[in-house]
Amino acid sequence: LEDLERHVAAATREELRLLLLFDLDGFKAYNDTFGHPAGDTLLARLGKNLAAAVEGRGVAYRMGGDEFCVLGHLDADGPHSLAAAAADALSEHGEGFTITASYGSVVLPLEAADEAQALRIADQRMYARKGEGRASAARQATAALLRALSERSADLGAHLSDVTELSARAARRLGLPSEQMTPLLQAAALHDVGKIAIPDAVLNKPAPLDESEWEFMRSHTVIGERILAEAPALSEAARIVRWSHERFDGKGYPDGLAGDEIPLAARIIAVCDAYDAMTTDRPYRPAVTTEAALAELRLNSGTQFDPAVVEVF
Repeated sequence: LEDLERHVAAATREELRLLLLFDLDGFKAYNDTFGHPAGDTLLARLGKNLAAAVEGRGVAYRMGGDEFCVLGHLDADGPHSLAAAAADALSEHGEGFTITASYGSVVLPLEAADEAQALRIADQRMYARKGEGRASAARQATAALLRALSERSADLGAHLSDVTELSARAARRLGLPSEQMTPLLQAAALHDVGKIAIPDAVLNKPAPLDESEWEFMRSHTVIGERILAEAPALSEAARIVRWSHERFDGKGYPDGLAGDEIPLAARIIAVCDAYDAMTTDRPYRPAVTTEAALAELRLNSGTQFDPAVVEVF
């Protein structure tokens, strides 16, 4: 911080300075999997790699935790050359892990007048870049899982697409905050992913399920949560999937949550899923009309379903 203060004071339009902030991606999983001693050793290795990569062009620092910093002069290549070299130095790959780094850059004095502003802007840009990476990872993971579901059952793929569209429209009408829309749509698209673990004989049974088969079927939300939780970018969606079959009156599964204990996203998916299921042919019964499905939603408003979601739907 003392060096940053000096860089800010010394920076001019003729002699630009550069602040780079880095945050490791994948380090928490490494730490959790291999233990803190291994994590400490890896941090030391990455720190040495970073110092070597920027030598002669800047100075490397560890800000704390898994955050690093570089202060340097801005050369003719702009900020990206030094940033790319530093990010590459903070990357490590092994058979059971991948560590990369997201970064934010600030050119001094053009983009910040003091050290506090410089750190704030660099931090915002770093987390924006990290968010872009997570969104991309989430899209890739979602697409792969949807392909797996569609390959198993074209009807299931169509159902998931319909529920996602209905959920998006209902959520917008309910004013769901924008930051909650992405995990809602991920969960809506993948709320049945746990059914890939359900035997075909149960999933496609043309008659009502017996109690042991229902027990199997009811496990699909927990299985779905477990599958999605393997992708950190889908962790929020994983929790929504777990609770997508809870009931407003607390008689659902797997945790017996009631009312506002159930996340709004899960309450939205529950209504949209039920409607689409009722209006689609199933192995054990034909589809019902739109009017009949809406009447069933109203009948179960306040017991199975959130009345506010039913009303908007």
